[in-house]
Amino acid sequence: MTLTCFKAYDIRGRLGIDLDEEIAYRIGRAFAQTLGTKAVVLGRDVRASSKSLADSVAQGLMDEGCEVMDLGLSGTEEMYFATTHFQADGGICVTASHNPMDYNGMKMVRAGSAPLDTATGLARIKELAEQNSLSASHTTGNITDIAKEAREAYVDRIVSFADISALKPLKILVNAGHGTAGPTFDAIVEHLEKRGAPLKFERLFHEPDGTFPEGIPNPLLPENRPRTAQAVRDAGADFGVAWDGDFDRCFFFDHTGAFIDGEYVVGLLAEAFLAKDPGATIIHDPRVIWNTQDIVEKAKGRAVQTRTGHAFIKQAMREENAVYGGEMSAHHYFRDFVHCDSGMVPWILVAELVSRHGSLKDLVAHRKAAFPSSGEINFTLEDPKGAIERVQAVFELQATAIDEMDGLGFELGDWRFNLRSSNTEPVVRLNVEARGDAKLVSDGVELVKSLLIG
Repeated sequence: MTLTCFKAYDIRGRLGIDLDEEIAYRIGRAFAQTLGTKAVVLGRDVRASSKSLADSVAQGLMDEGCEVMDLGLSGTEEMYFATTHFQADGGICVTASHNPMDYNGMKMVRAGSAPLDTATGLARIKELAEQNSLSASHTTGNITDIAKEAREAYVDRIVSFADISALKPLKILVNAGHGTAGPTFDAIVEHLEKRGAPLKFERLFHEPDGTFPEGIPNPLLPENRPRTAQAVRDAGADFGVAWDGDFDRCFFFDHTGAFIDGEYVVGLLAEAFLAKDPGATIIHDPRVIWNTQDIVEKAKGRAVQTRTGHAFIKQAMREENAVYGGEMSAHHYFRDFVHCDSGMVPWILVAELVSRHGSLKDLVAHRKAAFPSSGEINFTLEDPKGAIERVQAVFELQATAIDEMDGLGFELGDWRFNLRSSNTEPVVRLNVEARGDAKLVSDGVELVKSLLIG
């Protein structure tokens, strides 16, 4: 059997075609054998298929003699945290995040919540699961419910990122999209209230519902933003937050309902950490870079660029001892959160920033004026490779600098762009940014677009 659900850094696929309970069982056993695990943390999202898939993974792990430390309904980041907190040998969260309804998958880590990819065990797990020649274990493991203890420890860590005494009375609109975020968010708020945080919340689509009556929660898609934007305005909220299905990404709206592009959130959080930890290292991805680099330089920090993708960011976080890392796709990584991404830490930090410095709109406005950007623009093309070669042929002689770390990045005086080809579909992704001139951005987009479409 060839298992098509295995990707570069995780598992995801169509139910009944790429992934089912039998495959999940095989993956559980192969995970345990490959990593030599004795104890594994297991969580799952709200999708209707996640419980049965998680049960099959648990059985596979137990048949290899593993103790399964069960989180039940939980976010991916809760699995990351618990794996290190409980000193487990690995962790698995059954989730398809923002994929379509007929998909599911798994995100997995090694001991210490270290990322798992093809070079560090994922390829071997795939091989063993495909062969299905798994040797019998002499012992059978048990499953233990750690949900209450794990969430209490997790909430303590999340809340520790903010200075509660600095918080001012704010109203915050939160949209869980009927994903997994609601109960975890409520536990965090309960903790904040006990400590006297003067925050009030308006909740939208808050109850977990695996049928996703409002559609799959993916606030990165422009068509999914208007409901949150309107709710922010209707509530008179100071800002809004929306999460994806497993809440490892969060997205922000200012008090007018305007969406805040991810690269500006990265800059805000970098500045916040450098104010508390001068000279610290900040990790960023290569797509839109100038705003973050400028902020880090002015704050006398150290900016380190690495490839897009959680495995690359997490590895760089560890190697560089970075206090924070951010991707424009709304993944935010924290040294003091087991070097992993969290969708709950950012909104608490933003609440502190707004309390200290004023509205989110004002905090971002001068950065957008200084470094306007296009946002990521996707082009579906018949020949992505040929299209990129056309662009390269035009710009490689004009560019003052070329960056080949992740796709192609060209600097052209006061504007630059990054062009990346998708690994899974015939799509080319374009990001354009400039120094202080929005027209350079729009002109750059049109120029590159004309070359891409031929």
